[in-house]
Amino acid sequence: MQRFEGTQDYVATDDLKVAVNAAVALRRPLLVKGEPGTGKTVLAQEIARAVGAELIEWNVKSTTKAQQGLYEYDAVARLRDGQLGDPRVHDIANYIRRGKLWEAFTRPTPPVLLIDEIDKADIEFPNDLLQELDRMEFHVYETGETVRAAQRPIVVITSNNEKELPDAFLRRC
Repeated sequence: MQRFEGTQDYVATDDLKVAVNAAVALRRPLLVKGEPGTGKTVLAQEIARAVGAELIEWNVKSTTKAQQGLYEYDAVARLRDGQLGDPRVHDIANYIRRGKLWEAFTRPTPPVLLIDEIDKADIEFPNDLLQELDRMEFHVYETGETVRAAQRPIVVITSNNEKELPDAFLRRC
C-alpha cells in the first residue's frame, strides 16, 4: 500500500502524514480531533483516494447505537411477514440489515471506514465498539454466524471535541 503524502486537494502537515501512515501500517484506528469544518472528514476521503481504497462512511448522530454499525434485526418486518404468510419468514437472515462495520469487514479489498463525529453519540458508544475494532470480528446472535474481517480496513474516526472520549477507547487509537 502506498504512503499518504497528502493530495493535490489536501495539504497535510508532516505530523499528520506520520500519524496517517502509522495508522495505515499498523491497521489501528486513526482518531482525528478538531473543530467542525477543519477537514477531518475530507482527510478520510483523501486517504481513500490516495491509497486507492473504497470509502465507507458511517455518520454518527446523537441517537446512533454501536449495534447499528454491526447489524440490525428487523423483528417487526418478520412478524408482519409471518402474519401475511410470506415464506421468507422461515429464514431469519432475510431480516438482518448489515451495518457499516459489516460492510467494511466483508469487502474483498480493505476499504477506508470513516466513523464520523463519534462524540455526537452516547458516551458509551466508543466503548461499545472496542472489542469489534480490536478483534475485527463480531457475532450475529440471530443467525449464529461470526463476521470476520478478511483484511483490516483503515479506520478513521473523527471527533469535534464536543465531549471527552473514554480512556480505554483513546488507548486503542
